[in-house]
Amino acid sequence: MNNDIEKVLYSQDQLNKRMDEMADELNDKYEGQEPIVIPVLNGAMIFASDMIKRLNFKLNIDPIKASSYDGANSTGHVKIVQDIKSDVKGRPVIFMEDIVDTGRTLKALSEVMKDRGAQSVEVVAMLDKPDTRVVDFHADYYGFTAPDEFLVGYGLDYDGFYRNLPYVGVLKHEVYA
Repeated sequence: MNNDIEKVLYSQDQLNKRMDEMADELNDKYEGQEPIVIPVLNGAMIFASDMIKRLNFKLNIDPIKASSYDGANSTGHVKIVQDIKSDVKGRPVIFMEDIVDTGRTLKALSEVMKDRGAQSVEVVAMLDKPDTRVVDFHADYYGFTAPDEFLVGYGLDYDGFYRNLPYVGVLKHEVYA
């Protein structure tokens, strides 16, 4: 599996350091509140798990599964495959996501939660990939700005594989071409 990686972009140590920094900001902001943290499955589960362990305020965790991809390509249409069970009315919502790519999924999910009466909606993403954005959407907190390359590891996948790599790396072109 490691042989399929062209280069490592962000090591586990770099990811940990940045998550500590983001957690400090979130802990200050949400002290005394009880937000609903919504990991976006499947990609965000590793990042969200590590981030949530760093948060020291009361929270509920309620994952959502949405899809806008067919293989490696965005379809342009966001579909909620598995919805949350929580009532968000009057509660802060924090989405945890692996990467903000086109922006379509998180923009659509944020609008859904606002329509359901969420007090506020924020997005915490491991990576932000602004060069591939097709809608006007930005994460409130993000770990790193990612280049426009095919990234895998630490939750990011290709065809369901590579999520378990402990770093974020660039997948060799010949693997997905």
